[in-house]
Amino acid sequence: MSFVLDVTAMLDPVVPNGVREADWPLLAGRFREAHGAVAAIAATGVYGYRELEAQAGERTRVAQFAQSVAGQYDDVVVLGIGGSSLGAIALRTALLPPAWNARTSAQRAGRPRLHVLDNVDPRSIAGVLSIIALPRTLFVVISKSGGTIETLAQYLVVRERLEAAGLDVSRHLAFVTDPAKGALRAIAARDSIPAFAVPPNVGGRFSVLSPVGTLPAALCGIDIEALCAGASAMRDATLGDALEQNAAGLFATLQWRAHVQAGQGMHVLMPYSDALRDLAPWFVQLWAESLGKVDADGLNVGPTPIASVGATDQHSQVQLFMEGPADKTVTFLRVERGQDELTIPNLEPGEKALSFLGGHALGELLDVECRATAGALARAGRASMTMSVGAADAWHLGGLMMWLMQATTFAGALYRVNPLDQPGVELGKRLANRELGHPDLTSHDQAGLATPSLSPPRTVRVP
Repeated sequence: MSFVLDVTAMLDPVVPNGVREADWPLLAGRFREAHGAVAAIAATGVYGYRELEAQAGERTRVAQFAQSVAGQYDDVVVLGIGGSSLGAIALRTALLPPAWNARTSAQRAGRPRLHVLDNVDPRSIAGVLSIIALPRTLFVVISKSGGTIETLAQYLVVRERLEAAGLDVSRHLAFVTDPAKGALRAIAARDSIPAFAVPPNVGGRFSVLSPVGTLPAALCGIDIEALCAGASAMRDATLGDALEQNAAGLFATLQWRAHVQAGQGMHVLMPYSDALRDLAPWFVQLWAESLGKVDADGLNVGPTPIASVGATDQHSQVQLFMEGPADKTVTFLRVERGQDELTIPNLEPGEKALSFLGGHALGELLDVECRATAGALARAGRASMTMSVGAADAWHLGGLMMWLMQATTFAGALYRVNPLDQPGVELGKRLANRELGHPDLTSHDQAGLATPSLSPPRTVRVP
């Protein structure tokens, strides 16, 4: 395993309000308490994202299905939202070549393009439907509950197109949903549509290593066994209660401490790698939806995660990180230089602004910029840490995802919230269902969901 977490720039005297030597015993004790709470809850079986061995059978079904349909499709389209889409996007960005979706089927050696429709914006859906050939497309519909209205709306639009084209829906649809209940499970049974199970104890934002992520990945030729092997290795490495030996616990504890003791409640994840850039939005959902809660004392708690990418955001967000409010931490993700390397040619030896670049590599430049940005933040007294990984491959990506999921679980105990629920999301869902006339809302529900009067309204209309 090649993961190194460097937290030097979270410490005093590197940064003001950093961790002092005398703080370590207190933080270690606080983590042991959080670890004990997590262990007690884990014994009830609710942390299904860790149970990769128990999910091996379904993973085998996924792999066998992907192999059985190999070469039949030019396009795979995921219909899903939130935790049902962000993981697939992160996997696609990291593990498929950047120009993969632009290549022809022959150039991709029969492996399909992967599209992810993670919203109900008609422009995006119509756009994808206009560039694919339905007879050569598989739609993967992902909703754990089987009742996500955005995903069901997408499904109905797609199914109408398939039926209008005279296509057998059982050959052009696959479902990922609850193993026993919900609308998608019932439709799958009725219409002989292939269906894969999300374990009941795996929530959406923790589901990337279940068929939610592994089915789209396998269909596009990604090695899902390597992905889960890396995750298993990281899980095993982050089970102990010794703070400085547990990378997930250390990340969670130092971020929590930066928030509650140093006022740094905004947590930036900044990959210096285009391969890992979409890991940041995936982390934003994981951290925000898991930790932004009402705690055991009835207080509103939780950090605010921010997605960034280097070196691009050196020319936008880093100005704020350097000289704006000192209310942020930055976590850099850097990848050891890989095989896709390009040397900068020395074409202008007489121009000082260009000549010094000649002979260096682009990967070297990116890595230098990462270290320079971390150094600049430290000089400005701004807290950061760096996670270095050996490669942007399936094994390491699985490890990174497990690292962040484990950290989220520990952080839930530190903030004293349940990281697995999302009560703040449910009211909006119910209000939307009411507006659309959902049949399962009783008259009592309807009354309870009445929108409060906002009178008098204040609006500005621009001609």
